Amino acid sequence: MSSENSETPLTIEFGGGAELLFDKKKKYEVNLPGNDWTIQKLLFWIKDNLLKERPELFLQGETVRPGILVLVNDTDWELLGEVNYKLCSGDTVLFISTLHGG
Repeated sequence: MSSENSETPLTIEFGGGAELLFDKKKKYEVNLPGNDWTIQKLLFWIKDNLLKERPELFLQGETVRPGILVLVNDTDWELLGEVNYKLCSGDTVLFISTLHGG
């Protein structure tokens, strides 16, 4: 199979209020070009392609801002290497905001 035509299909989900930054949409099914994707690369792709407003509430520097939990296939990304985790075809990446206004 040629890597030129390869894609990495992913499910990207947002919860806990994070979906408000993404047009109130909680779930995206995407096909990313190529197969060399890390979570860090995905974060910048999300910023450029899905994020609708207030990027400072989602990203801080080159990672998610504190207060956003990241799960890959229901596993905390801290156990997987955080931004360095290499995404696999069919992965589900969930971003949950733990920050709530009051």
